[in-house]
Amino acid sequence: MADRYTLARPYAEAVFEMAEASAGDGLSQWSDALAGLSAIVTDDTVAALMNNPRVSDDTLAEAIIEIGSADFGEGARNLVRLLIDNDRLSLAPEIAELFEIERAAAEDRLDVEVSSAVELSEAQRKALGEALEKRFDRKVSMSFEQDESVIGGAVIRAGDVVIDGSLTAQLERMRQSLAH
Repeated sequence: MADRYTLARPYAEAVFEMAEASAGDGLSQWSDALAGLSAIVTDDTVAALMNNPRVSDDTLAEAIIEIGSADFGEGARNLVRLLIDNDRLSLAPEIAELFEIERAAAEDRLDVEVSSAVELSEAQRKALGEALEKRFDRKVSMSFEQDESVIGGAVIRAGDVVIDGSLTAQLERMRQSLAH
């Protein structure tokens, strides 16, 4: 079977083009709609409906549109129907992810995930953000998560770049050095 991202890419690109062409804050509205759709299709109850042959495509579409009505404009409702017609509804999380990558590139913004053993203070977050903006030469949008396996330091993921400054990685490098 083809890679899920390969199948999702044309949908994400088409939605991105529609969002850019729309008046107002189309990118933000589509981000919300795709995030909502992604959350809906990954819900266990909805997943069971999607896999139930007794549930018609129209019934499934109406149920999903009803659940996401707060976030779904006409374009998002049409996307739901199109994905169901093409048996691609399960790709919604990948479509949302690819859309966000396109949006970040268009806004000259880099989405960065920071994992640390302890919660970073506001001053640490600010200093890290400034250093990353300087290193990558663009605006940085950061999200933070606590991960006790990091032990100390932090792991930074920025697109394809991973900066592993964790104590766990340092201990592993030391172990490998001593083994040789």
